[in-house]
Amino acid sequence: MDDQELADRERELLEEIEDYNREREQIRKMLSRVGRTGYSRRDAVVNSIFLVVVVVLFLLSFALHLIPTIVSLEIGVLLVSIKIVWMIYAQHKFNHFLFWILHSLEYRVNDIAAVLKETASKRDGPGHSGT
Repeated sequence: MDDQELADRERELLEEIEDYNREREQIRKMLSRVGRTGYSRRDAVVNSIFLVVVVVLFLLSFALHLIPTIVSLEIGVLLVSIKIVWMIYAQHKFNHFLFWILHSLEYRVNDIAAVLKETASKRDGPGHSGT
């Protein structure tokens, strides 16, 4: 290899390192957005609201007899159903994010494997069969 080829190869490697660092920062930012406390805070607020409503229904129905028991039970079942749907939605959102991460990793690994294969073929030359 002459000096020009070495300089070109060094420039390519520096560009790859910069791309890697950029991708790493993008993933880090995205993970910090997903993992931030805003999601858990929102879930805590929703859970607290559900709990307060169920306790109030219990007090109004069973303890104070201000509303019919069947109505409070129906409202309680509705609230539990809504909470289950909320939990399914949150799990679906997490699974989608996980799939996206795994798909991105698979794509990147395949890309790196192609570059490695190309580099190995350049190193070995056209007549070399490899190992």
